[in-house]
Formats: sequence, C-alpha cells, structure tokens
Amino acid sequence: MTATSSLALRASDARSQIEHRSVTLQFDDNLLLPLLHGEHDRHLARIEQVLGVRLSSRGNRIAISGGAERTEMAEAALLALWKRLEQGQHVGTAEVEAALRLAEGGAEFGEPRLPLADLPAIRTRKGAIAPRSPAQGAYIEMLARREMVFGVGPAGTGKTYLAVAQGVALLQSGRVDRIVLSRPAVEAGERLGFLPGDMKEKVDPYLRPLYDALHDMLPAEQVARRIAAGEIEIAPLAFMRGRTLAHCYAILDEAQNTTAAQMKMFLTRMGEGSRMVITGDPTQVDLPAGQPSGLIEALRILDGVDGIGVARFAERDVVRHPLVARIVAAYGRADDQTRAKKEKDGTGK
Repeated sequence: MTATSSLALRASDARSQIEHRSVTLQFDDNLLLPLLHGEHDRHLARIEQVLGVRLSSRGNRIAISGGAERTEMAEAALLALWKRLEQGQHVGTAEVEAALRLAEGGAEFGEPRLPLADLPAIRTRKGAIAPRSPAQGAYIEMLARREMVFGVGPAGTGKTYLAVAQGVALLQSGRVDRIVLSRPAVEAGERLGFLPGDMKEKVDPYLRPLYDALHDMLPAEQVARRIAAGEIEIAPLAFMRGRTLAHCYAILDEAQNTTAAQMKMFLTRMGEGSRMVITGDPTQVDLPAGQPSGLIEALRILDGVDGIGVARFAERDVVRHPLVARIVAAYGRADDQTRAKKEKDGTGK
C-alpha cells in the first residue's frame, strides 16, 4: 500500500497543537477509492459522525481534521479499510463500523497495541476472520493461548461465532481430531419426549445457531460429511454426561442456562489434548426462578484458576446492527433501575 500521510499541525501555541490536528492521506488506486468513500460518501460521513472529525476529499486525497486523538482514530480506520480493499476484500457498513470500534478501542484495552490491519485473526480455509471490536481481538488471542476460555457478554458480540471459527481452524489444521458443540435445551427443560420426530429432530431447533455458524466457516457438503464421520458433533448438554472429551475442541453455548451440576459435569469432561470454550450471557438466564446459573457460579469459583481465561464483552462490543447495541443498552438500564427500586423497597428480590 502506498497511502502516505503528510502532517500539518495548526500551531498557535503548544496547547492548540495537542488539541487539534490535520492529516492528509493520499491513495494511489483511483479504482478502489470510490469503494472507500462508499455510495454518496456514506462511509466517510459515518466516520465523521462517530468520531466528530471533518473529512474532505479532493482527487485521490482525503484530509482529516479535528481533535488530535480523534484524527488519529480516523486515520487508523481509513488505512485499515484501505488495506482490506487492496487485499480484494469487501468494505461495507459492517466493515466501517468494525474499523471504528477498533480505532476507538475500549477503556479497559487502551489504544490498540497493533495497527488495525495487523490485529490477530482466525484463519480458516474459507478465509480469515478478523476481530470487529477490541474485545473480540482480546478474545481471539485468548482462544489461541488458553485451554479453557469463558466468553461472557450480551448477544451479538461474536462469542459463539468466533469460538466455532477457532474450532474449525484447529480441526482443519489437524490440531484437534473433532469438534463437539453443545447447548442446554432449557426451553424444553431437557425433557424432549413430547416433541414430534426422532431425537435429532427434537433437539435440532435448539442447536440451529451452532449449525449456522458452522455453515459460515465450511461448505455445506463438508459440514455434512464431517458430521457423518464424527469429526463434528452437535448435541444437547444432557448427552455429555459420562463422557471424556479427548483431543477435541468443545464449545458449551448458552451456558447461563446450565445448572451448577451441569456446568461442573461439562467442565470435568475435559480430556488430554482438548480445549473448551464456554459462552453465555449472565443477564439472560432462562432457568426456573430460584435456580442459580451454573455459568455465574463457575465464574465465581474458578476466578484466578491458572490456565482459564475469561473474556468479557459489553454492549459497545455488539457487532450486529447498531440498533442491537442500543437495545441491549436500554434493557441493561431497565434492569439496573428495577434492581435499584427493589433495593430501595427493601425486597432485594
């Protein structure tokens, strides 16, 4: 890439140099430039809106001006998007939102430690899956390093999707012999006899999100072949009892809906050469009233245990439609208000 940046500081005194910055980026491929701008310059408009900077385009140059820190974020986002285009990858609304999240970083992560385009990715034969938020970047690193990882946070943050991607990457590289994907069928209380069909037909609706993630990583015929060969197994949590999972990559999804006994049972299935990922949202427990969540208990009991990683996501890490993040945040505020009211009333329930 030959995008060059020339820095012009508007300097009247030292303070104004810190607070205001102007950068001009120059791009050498005029065929790709419209894709960077987006239709009717919508990508540039979104960057301006989110970061509070001013972008002006002339020829093959884009000038950025604004607060020093925000200008630096806009520069990083534009260069990351440009590199995607040079690599022949698509740049749309989702990619722009991802670049902005990564550029902004998070309070607990600070500024990204690497250039955005060089952040860790999960590489499958269907392509590389890159992080779309700082929390996802930390999660991907944790999945690569740790034998057991908890991914905890709201829906839409990529917890399960990235866990499945890492499992597929390890299976394709021969580092594990199989993938085991499991969920508690809590909606039917794991008593599925009244549902029509054979056992597979009874439990498949509860496991559909795992199938969907797999089909994003592998061609449909390969998913079917690997399932038939036993290299990929998708089963409700009740089927894990009494087994030892050796040389495999096991994912327990929707773990907030496990009981304490079920969680302990799953965690102790771990065998030689295996890795485990446990994902869930502690704010969406569907267990009967008064039944404690196995995920919440496990996070408390296993806190600080060597070899276990915990990746925590928040509403700002939601990578679905931007409205989803606002919905999650609104429900979070409502829950906080309800809790505060109960504490004020002295019920504590």
